[in-house]
Amino acid sequence: MEENRARRVVERLRGRNVFAHLKLPHAGLTQYGIRVVLPDGREAIWDNDGTAGLEAQVMRDGILVGFVPSIPGSESFSDDEIVSAIAGADYDQPIGRSTPVAGRRPTPSPPPQSLTQRLRTTFGG
Repeated sequence: MEENRARRVVERLRGRNVFAHLKLPHAGLTQYGIRVVLPDGREAIWDNDGTAGLEAQVMRDGILVGFVPSIPGSESFSDDEIVSAIAGADYDQPIGRSTPVAGRRPTPSPPPQSLTQRLRTTFGG
């Protein structure tokens, strides 16, 4: 992301009460990123790697603890779409995701079996 665009996005995120900052480029890169500080002490680093798509690495104390994979079609997002994607991202999963598509509901996973249930299944009891 180029510097002026990153600065615009940061300002718009702050307007939505997202604790966002400009992330300076790494050595040898000219791409800026956006750092979003999360309430639990983690931070999400959006688009600081020079790739076209919008994605984030979720870090805690400098260690990768999760990520939001590249959002399909995000290479042509407007500033408003970038702000919406970052503000609406789900950071609570090891592999985060962008805002779910309307009309699709995730299928809940069944509750885990207890030890007794597993033993009965295994030994036919």
